[in-house]
Amino acid sequence: MPSYGLDRFITDCSAVAAMNGDPADCVLAVAPLMERLLDSDRSFLRPEHVRSDPGHYARNAIYISPDQHLSLFALVWLPGQWTPVHDHGSWGVVGVLQGVLEERSLMAIDGAITADHGIRLKRGGVILLKENSISSFVPNPDHIHLTGVPETRAMAVTLHLYGRNMNSFHIYDVDKGTRRLVDVPHQAT
Repeated sequence: MPSYGLDRFITDCSAVAAMNGDPADCVLAVAPLMERLLDSDRSFLRPEHVRSDPGHYARNAIYISPDQHLSLFALVWLPGQWTPVHDHGSWGVVGVLQGVLEERSLMAIDGAITADHGIRLKRGGVILLKENSISSFVPNPDHIHLTGVPETRAMAVTLHLYGRNMNSFHIYDVDKGTRRLVDVPHQAT
């Protein structure tokens, strides 16, 4: 059987996203596609997709659809690198290519977040995603978390498919109870 490659994955994910308006339906349909991609030949990964950065985790764009409704990134996490506390404003599916990714969730104490201040968050659970593991999230309420690799673990490489061009998201200051929208750079494809 031929390998399930990047082009087929993108085509299939685009079709799924177009057919499913509900983010929960999107991640339900995309998760098995991510599994197929993780189980396939990984030759679609070019050197620029797996570059690391000693200063912070690296976001390497693999694909961004012309209509901005789908994006795929490879993230490279060196030991000790973490995201800030953030959300996505989109649905997403994450697959682990290498290593172990740690995800620490936070929950809004007061329900839906409707402003950029007065936000009270409490810690939730932790998930350890090992090689070939898949995770997903949906917005409204948005998934708030921080992810990374503790200094005691080896480098991790993950694939992140989003239901939009993931070029911005909210980061949260838990102590101050605020959030702000930030533009996020990524390595061009």
